[in-house]
Amino acid sequence: MTTAVAFSGGKDSTAMALLMADAGEDFVLLFTPAGNEPPELFAHIRKVAALVSKPLVQPENKPLDFWINYHEALPNSRMRWCTRSIKIEPCIVWLKQHPGTTLCVGLRADEEARTGLYGDYATYRYPLREKGWNEADVLAYLDQQGVQVPTRTNCLLCYDQRLGEWWELWKERPEEWAKGEAYEAMTGHSFRSPDRDTWPAKMTDLRAKFEAGYLPRGVDLNQPLFDDVGGTACRVCRF
Repeated sequence: MTTAVAFSGGKDSTAMALLMADAGEDFVLLFTPAGNEPPELFAHIRKVAALVSKPLVQPENKPLDFWINYHEALPNSRMRWCTRSIKIEPCIVWLKQHPGTTLCVGLRADEEARTGLYGDYATYRYPLREKGWNEADVLAYLDQQGVQVPTRTNCLLCYDQRLGEWWELWKERPEEWAKGEAYEAMTGHSFRSPDRDTWPAKMTDLRAKFEAGYLPRGVDLNQPLFDDVGGTACRVCRF
């Protein structure tokens, strides 16, 4: 029987993998990228796989770019197809090919209990909850291990990201921003929900605000944008 760690490269799944390796457990790292994550995430994934000396398994899937063109639509708060198409369904296929798998999920003791996202195709374990660890415990353990997790593990064009993350994308990754604008023009949709806040939903209009010097609340030009390791994203993208 196989034991697999649901691995996104976020703080919880990273700590879980290191913890299980320290305990001498045998497992594989199950990583399903969307293909739109920042390059530093993939470097971190490879580093952790080397640290724990475990196989890195990537279920066969198609990236975000493929599905945007396939649907001729963007994932957004009303059409949340990205997680299911890119991550959940490929993992279910892999679990069906490996019956009896125990899937270890990085759910902490200070988080609400959840049922298995992949249905009855796996038996679920929650090693962080078994230890009674909360977020502070996870961060302390990562610091003790000398492992720094990227601030972002989710897609750069994630519809669910905060306004400050959109500002960072515009400022730091202009090529990715231009790709997002092209997708919005092609589909006639926007990644951001028009009723989410008072800022423009379309990336072209949002760029105009940023270029005019408007800063989202909480952005400090003299400080790193984010201090919550792991950033924000849907739960599957942060496992």
